[in-house]
This record gives sequence, C-alpha cells and structure tokens, in this order.
Amino acid sequence: MGRLIDENDLEGTPAAVVHNAEGNGQVLLVCEHAANRIPTALDNLGLDEATRLNHIAWDPGALAVAQEISHILDARLVASTVSRLVYDCNRPPEAPGAMPKHSEVFDIPGNRNLSNAEKAARVATVYEPFRTLLADTIATSPKPPVMVTIHSFTPVYLGEQRDVEIGILHDSDTRLADAMLDLAPKHTELNARRNDPYGPDDGVTHTLKLHALPNGLMNVMIEVRNDLIATADQQQAIAKMLAELITGALAQSQVEQETQCRA
Repeated sequence: MGRLIDENDLEGTPAAVVHNAEGNGQVLLVCEHAANRIPTALDNLGLDEATRLNHIAWDPGALAVAQEISHILDARLVASTVSRLVYDCNRPPEAPGAMPKHSEVFDIPGNRNLSNAEKAARVATVYEPFRTLLADTIATSPKPPVMVTIHSFTPVYLGEQRDVEIGILHDSDTRLADAMLDLAPKHTELNARRNDPYGPDDGVTHTLKLHALPNGLMNVMIEVRNDLIATADQQQAIAKMLAELITGALAQSQVEQETQCRA
C-alpha cells in the first residue's frame, strides 16, 4: 500500500486551497485537518470506510465552522484537502505523527514501513503545497493578518470523557488567547480552557510556530468538541459565537496596546 505519490495522484484537486481568496478581513483562518480524502493510489491506507470517516482521519465539522467564520469576518481561509493520515499538515516532516503508523486505537496499515522516498513524496505532494500556500497568503496580505487555526476533537479519547468543550490553545505568544479566555464567559456558557485538550507539549502548535511566531502575527488555535458541531445549525451557532469572541478579543487587545503606548 505504501508507494510514491505525486500531484497527479490528487486527481485534479490541489493539496491545499484558499477559500474566500478575496477576503479583506484582518483574520486569516487555517484548517489543517479539513478533509478525510485519501488518494486512490494509496488504496485507502488499508482502512475501511468507517475508519476513514472517523476523527483520526480529519477534524469533523472544523471546515464548516471555519467557512462560516470566514463568511462572517470576510476572512481568507487556507485549508488542506487531504487526510491527516496521509500527511498531517500541522506536523513537521520529522515528527512521528506526520504520517502515523498508529492513531488512538487504530493501526494505519498503509503507513507501515514507509521508505524514505515514500515519505519524501508525501511531504512534497501534501505538506509543501500547504505550507507554501499559507506562506504566500501571509506574504500577500495587505497588512499583517491575525492567524486563527480551527480544529475539532472527539468527546471521548481512549475511553475517557472530555469535559472541555472549547480549547483555546497557544504557544509562546499568548496575547490573543489571553483576551479570548478573558472574554469567553461573556460569549458562551461552554467550558472553555487554555491549552486543553492539547497544548504545545503535544506538538500541536506547529503551524503557529512556523508561520505566525516568526512573522510577529497575533495567533491562536481553537479546538471545538466535535459533538457540538455535528449539524449545520450547530456549526453556524458555534461559528457565530467564535467570530464574535475573536472580534471582541482583538478589540480588547487593541485597547490594551494603545494604553501601554500612552503609559
């Protein structure tokens, strides 16, 4: 099942796309785990249909939420179109989780015993186009954007129920996360927590570290429990709440910066 792939195996669909490419909003959205598509040439990585629809293959509901936020905020949205089991665009090539042999309780047969050439082909076909598109989107922004990555997570992981409902994640730059957590109780009754269910030590802030921190961009990673965004109505409601929370947090941050400048 392991084999070299190239862009021809994507069957005419790029590995990454920009939604609302003409958007003029301050926010730049990113959805690394938007799709569960596995190129036909990889023989579904040896997985049955139920597993390919499982959260290990993508972040269910995340793209729909990101698209709705994009609409509300007139924000550009960079999204992967390939399953994270083929290549996880939120991991560097050297990370074991970039092309996982095992995910939660699932073995990934098509990722066993990959040769260096096979790994390099996936990096070139899936990761590099995503990385380049995101970098180019930042570079062509009329002003430095605010990066917001959108993810979802399963309510039960390895048999344990997760009480957190909204995760507000950050790496070394806490500015936007701090403001969002401060304002969250005014916008939602959902249980919002800092760096939960994942945090920097889990390797989940790769996109922020690669694209936002070196460019001095305000940034945050948002995780939504996927049972809360299972339907279109839920997705729209969560997106509206998050858009308002992001907008409020940016306004608060601006006021704080102006106050510090006057001090």
